[in-house]
Amino acid sequence: MYQAYWQLAAKPFEPFGDPRFYYPSDSQQGAILKLRYAIENRRQGAVLAGGCGLGKTMLAQAILRQLSDSFAPRVQLVFPQFSTGELLAYLADQLTGSRLSSTSPAALDASLSRIETRLIENAKSQKHAVIVVDEAHLLRDTSALETIRLLMNLEYHSQPLATFILVGQTSLLLAIEQMPDLEERLAVKCLVRRFSLAETMAYVQHRLSAAGCQRAIFEDEAIESVHHLTQGIPRRINRLCDLALLVGFAEELPAISAEHIESVSTELASAIAE
Repeated sequence: MYQAYWQLAAKPFEPFGDPRFYYPSDSQQGAILKLRYAIENRRQGAVLAGGCGLGKTMLAQAILRQLSDSFAPRVQLVFPQFSTGELLAYLADQLTGSRLSSTSPAALDASLSRIETRLIENAKSQKHAVIVVDEAHLLRDTSALETIRLLMNLEYHSQPLATFILVGQTSLLLAIEQMPDLEERLAVKCLVRRFSLAETMAYVQHRLSAAGCQRAIFEDEAIESVHHLTQGIPRRINRLCDLALLVGFAEELPAISAEHIESVSTELASAIAE
């Protein structure tokens, strides 16, 4: 709607995981290095934790894109409230590319057998699977985490068959601390933090540039206001900046000022409250 007015080729603050708009903060760059270490050295597992809206899922997707072809298949589990049977059945189906698994208790062994057989075939082809468990803090009970721990034990010639990346909010770390058998299998733990002011400014400019921006749209004071009002949380930054561009278009503003950001933030807060 507002792209033509601001001379943009795309909307810069969409909440979807378009790799063109990915901007790694310092804590995210550190997490990428650690997680790639765990994967490329074929460790059993790793954890990526952080508060809501900090871009953990997008970061995990960025890592998967960076891996060589020898790290495959790459599976992303995005239904964390599965029961143990549902978790195993879904993973077996994703790894094999077929929907054969039942979620009945009697089918647990069959699902596990399918997973192990597929991963061993994969290892014989000199490949290593990467399995991302997103929103892992929402796993229904400890039995699901225990199931993942057991899957981490699967080996071929003393090498793990897959690396499991557990992605979730910081409460995931507390849950893992209560399970020492799982914790000792995790090669690294990564914590994603909120953006600093400098990172917020770089983030906004990066996304604008990726959208084809050729001029200054947000005044420096406006971005400072964005950082203050969003507390450096990327999801909130996206929402506030997107609405600011829309309002700026509607009001035919030449640029977005701090005053406009504060006004839009108040309007956004009112809409959420309603």
